[in-house]
Amino acid sequence: MLKDLTELIELTELAESEKSAETLEESARELDRLADRVQELELQVYLSGDHDANDCFLNIHAGTGGTDACDWAEMLLRLYSRYCDHEGWKAELIDSLPGDEAGIRRATLHVKGAFAFGFLKSEIGVHRLVRISPFDSNKRRHTSFAAIDVVPELEEAEIKINEQDLKIDTFSAGGPGGQHVNKTASAIRITHLPTGIVVQCQNNRSQHQNKSTAMKLLAAKLYALAEKEKEDAFKKIYGAKGEIAWGYQIRSYVLQPYTMVKDHRTDYETGSVQKVLDGEIGEFIKAFLRTKPKPQITQIDTDKHR
Repeated sequence: MLKDLTELIELTELAESEKSAETLEESARELDRLADRVQELELQVYLSGDHDANDCFLNIHAGTGGTDACDWAEMLLRLYSRYCDHEGWKAELIDSLPGDEAGIRRATLHVKGAFAFGFLKSEIGVHRLVRISPFDSNKRRHTSFAAIDVVPELEEAEIKINEQDLKIDTFSAGGPGGQHVNKTASAIRITHLPTGIVVQCQNNRSQHQNKSTAMKLLAAKLYALAEKEKEDAFKKIYGAKGEIAWGYQIRSYVLQPYTMVKDHRTDYETGSVQKVLDGEIGEFIKAFLRTKPKPQITQIDTDKHR
């Protein structure tokens, strides 16, 4: 980086001395390229947590708002699936429960990609949608809520799980009916009796593979619960007395009476709502990461890099 900067300075000085417009344009392009690299390196500084580089599990839960909330949860599933596509990550749906009329009550994505947890942990919290409800015959404005929880995938050795603490159930996977229903009991539901945490996986035809994925998800949730800060946030947002409702939201998506998406933690906002719903949430994530305290960085002797 320092070598590139030195070469850019020399190129700019040459362009000015020769009064060469072509060389100046070249140096401007190089400056833009270096600026992009600096931003990437800056984000890597913030992504220095113990598990930021890990794959992760992203959970979506419909909250207050009835059918609208279930529809909103499904919209968020689409949003995060597309964001993962933009980042070149693999997002696999490992569990979902449809709503009574539309949408989903919950869903879990297994996200695999560089620093997936580090980026997506910024999405933890309640997301609020304001729009004219497509399910209201009177076309009234409704507010819906859905919650996002993100936990890192861990190595097996990091979390010890006692098999005696588990209640494991099998059931037939699939949707409400039709050719996609798996008639064999391959889906797995695991209940961790000491904590009451329930996880399940039904995307694979193999019971063994579903159990393996479900155990990874359970380990990730147990790790999150074990951390004091995570545990407090979990209880506040998802606990028995918590609400996925007004007062807890981290971000609002307003489609009516105006269009705006605003993050209430950073005040970053945009009027390009459709782009956000199509998965373009990178700027929101970067804005959140930049609010985190920077880790201490050892002073570098620049003379050694010249």
